[in-house]
Amino acid sequence: MNKLKVSMVQMQVTNDVEVNVKKAITLIREAAISNPDIVVLPENFHLMGTKKDFFEKAEFIDGCTITTLRMLAREFGIYIVAGTMKLRIKNEEKLRNSCCVINPEGEIQDVYDKIHTFNAQVGDRTYAGSQVEESGDRIIVTNIKGVPVGLSVCFDIRFPEMFRILALKGAKVILVPAIFMLHTGKDHWEVLLRARAIENQVYMVAPATHGKFPPHEEWSYGRSMAIDPWGLMIAQSSDKDGVLTVDLDLDLVDDVRKRVPTLSQRRPDVYNWTEFDH
Repeated sequence: MNKLKVSMVQMQVTNDVEVNVKKAITLIREAAISNPDIVVLPENFHLMGTKKDFFEKAEFIDGCTITTLRMLAREFGIYIVAGTMKLRIKNEEKLRNSCCVINPEGEIQDVYDKIHTFNAQVGDRTYAGSQVEESGDRIIVTNIKGVPVGLSVCFDIRFPEMFRILALKGAKVILVPAIFMLHTGKDHWEVLLRARAIENQVYMVAPATHGKFPPHEEWSYGRSMAIDPWGLMIAQSSDKDGVLTVDLDLDLVDDVRKRVPTLSQRRPDVYNWTEFDH
């Protein structure tokens, strides 16, 4: 059977980089016991905090954290997808919210910079991610053991155009590392993941943070989960630090696409987007 074994790391994040990275390493080692093909960390596994914290504690891609994860990937012979962390870019004022794909040789295979920066009013608080992050502009499908895997991050899930493009670029699995707010997560998290899976007939694999996070001690939703191409939840984490491992049957992607061939019945000749792009 054509399978991909994926481990999702769920963890609570703090404003202490050393504590966060140590926890991530511990959970990667725990995941490695089950011999997965990929271990995926959540968004901002490296740090949550104030704007000042992000700018002071951000690293370059050749910094300590990614270097350590590259060593772990080599040690265990697995792919590690480093959720996201804020990365410094030479000659850029703002940071990038970057998802690094590290292959079993310890090489950085791909880097996806989050395209849709989180700017929103949630509850009584306003979030302005664009004050810290420079948005990316590349939609990326990476290759993991011969499987086309799409890369996305958290807020991206609300932009279906991006996921359709990932599917059209060949993705059979799409990763969604996240730090989703409790306020929206309880109503939207599972619904959006299932919708994107059904629309594009792909697996959605979404590792998330859980619990309170700084600087305002708000709650993240957690509930890391995997959704199959039919839209069924096949795995979900409870509300704690831990690892959720799932075997993805890739033949199911082809089967669903044959039974309900929506991708092949698209009508791009009548989808005129340009008149709405303002």
